Amino acid sequence: MMIDDKPLRLMQLMLSSQNGGAETFFEKLTLALADAGVRQCVVIEPDARREALFADHPNIDVQTLRFRGLHEPLGRVRLHLLMRRWRPELMLTWMSRAIKRAPTGYCPLVARLGGYYRVERYRKSDRLIGNTPDIVRYLQAEGIAAEKTQCIPNFGEIAPCEMDTDSARKQLRAELKIPAEHQVLLALGRLHEAKAHDTLIDALSKTDNTTLLIAGDGPLKATLEEQVQRLGLQTRVHLLGWRRDTGYLFKACDICVFPSRFEPFGNVVVESWAQRRPLIAAASAGPEWLISHEEDGLLVPVDDSEELAQAINRLVQNPELAEQLVSSGYRTYQEKFSREAISAEYVAMFREVIAGYTPQ
Repeated sequence: MMIDDKPLRLMQLMLSSQNGGAETFFEKLTLALADAGVRQCVVIEPDARREALFADHPNIDVQTLRFRGLHEPLGRVRLHLLMRRWRPELMLTWMSRAIKRAPTGYCPLVARLGGYYRVERYRKSDRLIGNTPDIVRYLQAEGIAAEKTQCIPNFGEIAPCEMDTDSARKQLRAELKIPAEHQVLLALGRLHEAKAHDTLIDALSKTDNTTLLIAGDGPLKATLEEQVQRLGLQTRVHLLGWRRDTGYLFKACDICVFPSRFEPFGNVVVESWAQRRPLIAAASAGPEWLISHEEDGLLVPVDDSEELAQAINRLVQNPELAEQLVSSGYRTYQEKFSREAISAEYVAMFREVIAGYTPQ
């Protein structure tokens, strides 16, 4: 897909190598823009996996720079030299570490925000992109001019799984010794207080014939393991650690559950729609904006294990409702959150910002 005859020259600055939502979407968007014909210089800190991910694409030039500790001064000098050599038409920054180091005066700066961050260091940006309307409202309430803000959501693509659904389900159930009569629930996300996996585990204890898979890692792993032991759910809850084969997990599961207490957007929502799995989510900011209750998902109050258990039981016992949610969710994904639609929005925004830029 070529969005315009003249290829854009975009530099991206991502200085985190963690396994989080912003880092994952950065990788997805980089590949999507490259496939759309955007020439990119991607500046990252050394990361063998990420370098390999981008290495073979003809539209991606990977440059590694170090900024931590004693590397900071030289990293800044090298970034300036790279800007002069590569001459991008626009720079897109990710998270506060990048905007803090982004040089000004070479080209317009666009900052992408997936949360409610302090805006002081972002004021030098020519455009601030929030991935939800509520983040955009927050930016404007903090004094950012409305014309400098814009909402572009994330898209819901994940790496495909070549295995067919029946084979994936049989393999997973055999691997984890899941009873044939159990419905498999999938929860994706860091093991962090914001993700409310503790509420989901409590809810599971109030359901029958269900097994829960939690794919993620983080500081609450030991706490969640203790909770599972205390509730006697050792055979029904599987903490899988951080997984990159989410396509396989989606194919193998029956229901996706997203119980977050705090979630500005919620990539799992659109991923669940894209993978055609029925979805239950807590009504934190992002899911409440994304989901039309009882049309493309079920919403429950935040931190309410009783309501969450009832929603799980409802879907387990009502396959017709589950199928309706899947059909409507996939339609919502195709119309609003596909890879092609969101890539086109980014490119249109880039061209608009470039056209209106006046060098200082």
